[in-house]
Amino acid sequence: MTSRYGGLDGSFAESLRQFQGQTLADMDEVFRKVMIQIGTSVIMLSPVDTGRFRGNWQFTVDQPASASLDNYDQAGHDTVARLVADVQDLTYGQTAYLVNNLIYSIPLEYGHSQQAPTGMVRITKERFQEFVDQALREVSE
Repeated sequence: MTSRYGGLDGSFAESLRQFQGQTLADMDEVFRKVMIQIGTSVIMLSPVDTGRFRGNWQFTVDQPASASLDNYDQAGHDTVARLVADVQDLTYGQTAYLVNNLIYSIPLEYGHSQQAPTGMVRITKERFQEFVDQALREVSE
């Protein structure tokens, strides 16, 4: 004998499963969009001489990168493209890192360059809520 409500195979239970699945997918999408906006902002605000600093921004998941790269990217387009590609597998709940391990990254952040006297990360941090709001709008459309 089956219970009157035991199966929960009705449309309400299915609606809840669909809602859960869509909500998780939307959370992943918002997380990816915010990370792309944060990364793009930091990369494009980075001061440029040879392009080595701009080309050394590295996106990683669950553990920060520990070495510097030998990348030079004066325009920043290759670094942003690499970021966008790397972010595609990011899911909500993971820890995302964007690091630049060049020895002069901290002095540059704190005004060593006239091109970025107020830094890159600090400016981007101030815009964080704007990035989240924009991503939420885009995902909910």
